[in-house]
Amino acid sequence: MEIIKSGTRIDFVRLRYFAYGFSWLMILMGIVSLIVKGPQFGIDFAGGTLIQIKAAQSVTIDAIKKGLAEVNLEGTTVQQIGAASDNGYLIRAETPADTGKGFSEKLQADMTATTGQKVEVQRVEMVGPQVGKDLRTKALYAMFYTMVILAIYISGRFELKWGAPGVLALFIFAAVYLFSMFGVSIPVLIFVALAITLLMFWQLRLKYAMGATVATIHDVAITVGALSLFNFEFSLSVVAALLTLAGFSLNDTIVVFDRIRENTKRYPRLPTRDIINRSINETLSRTILTSFTAWMTVICLYFLGGDVTRDFAFSMIVGIFIGTFSSIYVASPILLMFKDEKPSARAVPA
Repeated sequence: MEIIKSGTRIDFVRLRYFAYGFSWLMILMGIVSLIVKGPQFGIDFAGGTLIQIKAAQSVTIDAIKKGLAEVNLEGTTVQQIGAASDNGYLIRAETPADTGKGFSEKLQADMTATTGQKVEVQRVEMVGPQVGKDLRTKALYAMFYTMVILAIYISGRFELKWGAPGVLALFIFAAVYLFSMFGVSIPVLIFVALAITLLMFWQLRLKYAMGATVATIHDVAITVGALSLFNFEFSLSVVAALLTLAGFSLNDTIVVFDRIRENTKRYPRLPTRDIINRSINETLSRTILTSFTAWMTVICLYFLGGDVTRDFAFSMIVGIFIGTFSSIYVASPILLMFKDEKPSARAVPA
């Protein structure tokens, strides 16, 4: 199915500076939000106790907190979830509770007594603070290793260079592991490692790997900023969404890169700028159809999937849009940063 007519010649490269401005604005807004609000970690990363209850009739939050006091839960916040008629409530406690045998039954009985309504305990989750800290660290490592491994794949896939990127990756992984043993801040360590990785890609002239890595960092940064701006929590489901969108964005980028490589061989005297424009136009139908169908799926998941999947769905809604945008306006134009060694004559393809 072709929704974009063949022969379309939109000059995407000409608009790249406007796209860069949009990207930097989104990234800066996210950074400011993270600095002002601070990251809002879910129970997976912050530790504590999460309880979801459902009452037969509407009850007050004060009555719910009174029932929580009976089971020694401190620092609790109560939030109504779903429609008002559902009478559903989500309870977060800063301290881990002893959720062993009999906890749910006792909580349910205390809630029923203090609220005057029959209360059903639907979910109880508890994570210790040390476990939450370990999960945060592992999530950061997962994102970092994913980006570097994908960059190595791109280098081998498009530039037939496996040796140098592989050695670089092993060196980076070893350095990150070594410095982490000395108590160096993991976020700072990973930021420096990514900066060094991009610098080495530039020195080694790995243009495809650099384009894919910058685009992935761009997608993750904007999605994380959007989560902070709209007050979503960072949880394991969000990390899963970030890893998923990294793969989704890379898949779209590979399609464009494949066409760029084909057109480079087909039109060897055509400047890189024109090859990029032609390649993006030729793959535009596929990009729109793939992204749109996936986008509509996660939109439905956001509105119909309930509170458990909402963070994941929101991350994917933002990530799919930004990932499609970056394949066109970030990953491909990065190739223009490298010296165009083709002849200056402009061949006009048949």
